[in-house]
Amino acid sequence: MTPNKFSRITQHGLSLFGQGVLIVIAIATIFAVFQAIMHMWEARTISVGDLLLLFLYLEVMSMLDHYLGSGNLPVRYPLYIGIIALARYLVLDIAEIDAWRMFALSGSILLIALAILVVRYGHVRFPYTDCPSQSK
Repeated sequence: MTPNKFSRITQHGLSLFGQGVLIVIAIATIFAVFQAIMHMWEARTISVGDLLLLFLYLEVMSMLDHYLGSGNLPVRYPLYIGIIALARYLVLDIAEIDAWRMFALSGSILLIALAILVVRYGHVRFPYTDCPSQSK
């Protein structure tokens, strides 16, 4: 089925809007990195939480770079971001976290890591093939 003119115009408009949103995300991430660096500079100290926050920003920028370069987004990138976010939460609030919550956070990190392994295995074992109907 070939798309009609309205479908092509709508698809092009959505693509442009999506590119605009990606640019906004990139600018906001760069701004957040500078804010985090300024915070560390003013506090005259660097904590593990600060470093993990910078790693979060780095993963977001890496995800944007990969998406803009290839046009697709592997599910692994958000999973990496989730692991780093949970690790940062665990590091920052370790004094207030009870044993059960710590166990749940650690288990969540383990489950996400296992999900990454499953996704990687599936990608290697069952690689994607281009469908002729989806090629442009």
